[in-house]
Parts: sequence; C-alpha cells; structure tokens
Amino acid sequence: MHNNPAMGTMPSEGVDNQAREIHLRSFRAGDEAAFRDLNEAWIAKYFRIEDADRKVLGDPVRNILQPGGHIFFAVTEGRIVGCCALLPIESGSFELAKMAVNERERGHGIGRKVLEYTIAQARQVGAQRLYLETNRKLENAVHLYESVGFRHLSPERVTPSPYARANVFMEMLLEKQSHRDANICWVPDSGI
Repeated sequence: MHNNPAMGTMPSEGVDNQAREIHLRSFRAGDEAAFRDLNEAWIAKYFRIEDADRKVLGDPVRNILQPGGHIFFAVTEGRIVGCCALLPIESGSFELAKMAVNERERGHGIGRKVLEYTIAQARQVGAQRLYLETNRKLENAVHLYESVGFRHLSPERVTPSPYARANVFMEMLLEKQSHRDANICWVPDSGI
C-alpha cells in the first residue's frame, strides 16, 4: 500500500484492528443518501440540523456539484464510511465542508485520510485557498485541521456564517502545484 493521498487506496486499522484497505473516490450517482446520513448523524449528535444543512444535504448534486464543487468518499469493504466536500466560494477558493466519518469507524485514521485526499484533490483542480467553519466543541476535528496546515482566522477576516454552530474559522493557503511538485532534473556538469 502507498501513502500518497492523491492516489486513492490506503491501509487502515479497522474496528477489529486488522489492516484493511480504504478506497478514496469521488461522488457517484446514488451516493446522496450516504452523504446525508453520515453528516446528519454527527450534526444531530452534537448540535441541531439547521436549514443550511437541510438545503445542502437534501440535494448535494444541485448545491455542491453543479456549482463546481466536489464530494469525496472513504470506502471500505464496499461501505461508505467517510466523506468530505469542497464547495466553491470564488475563483481559486473552496470551503472544505461536510466532513464526516461513521461513528463506529472513528479513531482509525479515516478522517485524516479523507481530509488529506480532499486537500490533494483541491490542489489538482487549482485551488489556492481552502476555508472551513467548525465548532470548538469538536476538539478532535479542530486538532486534525491544524495538524494538516489549517490556520485560525482573526475575527476581522471572518464572514458571517449560515450556521449558528460555527465559532471556529480556518483557512489553508495552497501552493501552486507546478511549483511544489515540479520535476527537477539535475544534469552533471560536463566540464565544457
């Protein structure tokens, strides 16, 4: 197995602590219910489902994909166990949102894998900035975002959120792919 988040298959320690593959992939027709169910589960557990949630989760094709966004999934043993979305904000910027992992699957690195994959995919489509909103009650999520490079925004840089629960605002500035991953070829001096 490889650990390149841009690729798509990575080992994970499962509920039974045996290594199993996590496949990372884009949204497919029929994924709507899994996307909604994963997100409604964590939102209802910690907060309340808001009108903005109902709109996005009720029709992710219309509200995320058609405007130019993306949805990614973590799949193991044929089951969708995690997800994350990129919602377009403006040219070169996306909101990283609706990240969820099935509660029975948490604690095995699936959230990190789907997050790193989503960031890699954002780079591939030319994103220069990722933005997210979360809540300080979700300490593990905030720590995960910090660990991959998201930084907290100062209050004067925060725009009003459609979510009452949002009280942590973060961003990640992405390097251009061509600079970061340019192939460099060294040619020894021929003495000429």
